[in-house]
Amino acid sequence: MAYSSGTATESDLEFSTSELTGALGDSVTVLPLVVALAATTSVSLPHVLVGFGVFQIVWGVYYGMPLSVEPMKALIGLAIVGSLSYPELAAAGLLAGGVLLAVGKLGLVGRLQRVVGEPVIRGVQFAVALLLLEAAVGLSVGNPSVAAAGLAIVGLLALVGYRHSSVLLVLGVGGLVALATTGVPTPRLPELALFPAGTPTMSGAALEGTVAQLGMTVGNAAIATALLCGDLYDRDISADSLSKSMGVTCLAAVPIGGVPMCHGSGGLAGKYAFGARTGGANVILGIGYLALALVATGALLAAFPLALLGVLLVVVSLELARAAFEPVTDIRSLGLVVGVGVVGLAVNVGVAFVLGAVAWAVARGE
Repeated sequence: MAYSSGTATESDLEFSTSELTGALGDSVTVLPLVVALAATTSVSLPHVLVGFGVFQIVWGVYYGMPLSVEPMKALIGLAIVGSLSYPELAAAGLLAGGVLLAVGKLGLVGRLQRVVGEPVIRGVQFAVALLLLEAAVGLSVGNPSVAAAGLAIVGLLALVGYRHSSVLLVLGVGGLVALATTGVPTPRLPELALFPAGTPTMSGAALEGTVAQLGMTVGNAAIATALLCGDLYDRDISADSLSKSMGVTCLAAVPIGGVPMCHGSGGLAGKYAFGARTGGANVILGIGYLALALVATGALLAAFPLALLGVLLVVVSLELARAAFEPVTDIRSLGLVVGVGVVGLAVNVGVAFVLGAVAWAVARGE
């Protein structure tokens, strides 16, 4: 396996049609969640898009490969469904960033995952999927015919082999409806300010969400992504290195109005499937996000059909649930995943995470 120093060379950055289509592999994960977040919280969408644009470019150039930059799904999902306010989300993002930077520097990423247990992490993923599905139903009931039409589009495209593209099409349709309602916005630079959407506020909910998110991040965004870097790109990038870069991302992005971000393995696989092979895909996508930030106004967002937003959340929730169950191979782990997910939906994710960790320890005889 080739060794990667983490510094890109000219050959690590190509700009071609395959890099452009590969860039879309990450956006199908990012855009539905950030649009839903902006529609349901006080977050500033232009600032969020700036954060994604900047760090897509930074890590694409630094690693010289199409590394994914995605929202931290547990925290973003909890904010979308109302379990976290934006100030609590910002505090959780800073805390998660500090922990990821510290454990990465100390080389503790693998140990942290072993303590928690993979079925518990998968259960948290399933819990967030259920919460997002619940929110999707709430957004769709106001206009069920539009929601049904959106689901029909997604279903038809999935049947003919364009499952990922269906998300972009639904986003495009919603965007056109919003443009027809508000008109084309005048490009405008986002305001330069610290914490433009609210000062971080630490709370019990923020702490619980952070703990649950760290379990997912260590397993999916650090360890699984490091393995994929070798499997797909023949690059030897350690999980601890990815942990450090995620920590830096959160600590730098949240103060300028961004959201907690990670290097998701799903986004990396999506980029590869769509044709990306170098960090050029990140540069292309980053420029696209920065361009969107110039025209992402509150009026445009408010005009986006809520029922189509519900359809987007259905797709995201199904993808999360699929990712949660796909690696499960035994009945005991399956029961733990389902149990953590159901408790997370019925009570909250923090309680589900703690109970799951205890059950995992008992099952292992610790």
